[in-house]
Formats: sequence, C-alpha cells, structure tokens
Amino acid sequence: MIFDDKLLAKLERLAMIKINPEEKDKVAKNLSNTISFMDNIINVNTDSVKISYTQATPLRKDEVSSSFEIAKDTLDHAPQASDGYFIVPKIIE
Repeated sequence: MIFDDKLLAKLERLAMIKINPEEKDKVAKNLSNTISFMDNIINVNTDSVKISYTQATPLRKDEVSSSFEIAKDTLDHAPQASDGYFIVPKIIE
C-alpha cells in the first residue's frame, strides 16, 4: 500500500494528529512497511498449529456500581465532548 500526501492528510484528520512536514516521508515509509509485514503474516499457514488452553478465565465478584463517574471522567479528558457524548469527525463518506 502506498501512503501518499492525500492519504496521510486523511489519516491525520481521522486520528486528530499533526505530522511534521519533515517527518511525513518517514511516517509514510513506516506505515507502508507495517502494512507489508501484516500482509506477510496473513500468508502464514497455521493449519497444523494446535493450541491447548489449560487455564480458565478468572472470575470476579459481580458487583453493581455506578458508571456515571467513570463516564464523566472519560468525557472530561476527551478532546471534544458535548451533552455526554464524544464529538468525533465524520468518517463515513
């Protein structure tokens, strides 16, 4: 996959980050290398791999608690929030 300036600009907008202009080539190369690596992993044949699970998931007490404070704290740290909701850029075009 080729990461050109248009795609990097879209990723910057969606991720709400700013990439320094002098580092754009390096970032594009790193992203391209990462995607290429993931393509290699997809092609690995794992049909003969056997996985055994010997441990069970640990259980915890089921306690009723208010999630209002957690939600309020999370929204207080969000870059943009209004009326109890996150404000995010439109990503479906």
